[in-house]
Amino acid sequence: MKAKEITSVIEEFAPLAYQEKWDNSGYCIGSPEQEVHSAVVALDCTPYLVDQAVEMGADMIITHHPLIFGGVAKISPQTNLGYMIYKAIQHNIVVYSSHTNMDKVIEGVSGLMAARLGLKDVEVLVKGEHGEGLGVTGWLEEAVEDRDFARIVKEKFSLRQMRCSIPAGRMIRKVALCGGSGKSLIRDAVASGADAYITGDISYHEFMTENGFFLMDIGHYEGEIDIVERISDILKEKIPTFAVHVIRENNHLVYYI
Repeated sequence: MKAKEITSVIEEFAPLAYQEKWDNSGYCIGSPEQEVHSAVVALDCTPYLVDQAVEMGADMIITHHPLIFGGVAKISPQTNLGYMIYKAIQHNIVVYSSHTNMDKVIEGVSGLMAARLGLKDVEVLVKGEHGEGLGVTGWLEEAVEDRDFARIVKEKFSLRQMRCSIPAGRMIRKVALCGGSGKSLIRDAVASGADAYITGDISYHEFMTENGFFLMDIGHYEGEIDIVERISDILKEKIPTFAVHVIRENNHLVYYI
């Protein structure tokens, strides 16, 4: 089976045309015409993941975050990036990513966050010309106080810890969410009429919110990890004969102690 037969299924769900201009989704290494037999799917391409792919005999790596974002000055196995590029090419492994295009479909990253909380009437927060866009909003079945809502979020996302603005006794009913790094959408979340906004990578001073608006930072990985299973499920449903291995554990970029 050619790599393009695999990636076409992913792009049918989340078209590459939806990706942000600064992004580098698609093929980082390899050709769409290359023959592939199995893939590993993960959030990030890491040295551990490449080693796992080689060990499993997989000839394709599919991740959410691209392996290559900027220019590559040199390829040396002495650096993390160089090691991954070097080893993937050495073992004839296709490396492909579905990043901001997967963020911008309503059943993608942010929609999966909303599903964890059981939100209703989910809509895109910042819409593009085709109805796609970054972030989502949705409604809780019943309003809950901000401090209790924080406990619910910690439980639903299996969090060890979470940063949030100071609870002010506000009742939370409408919630905005954006997986990954979503601080650029804080004003959009407020403008949407949401009572709370859940995302990752929030800066210190941004927690000084207006009028009790509840801002919650659950982490980058924690808000996006469900997309790995979604990509896997899409491939298993559309191409059941293609072997897909999901790598979730031992592949974090951040370690909590």
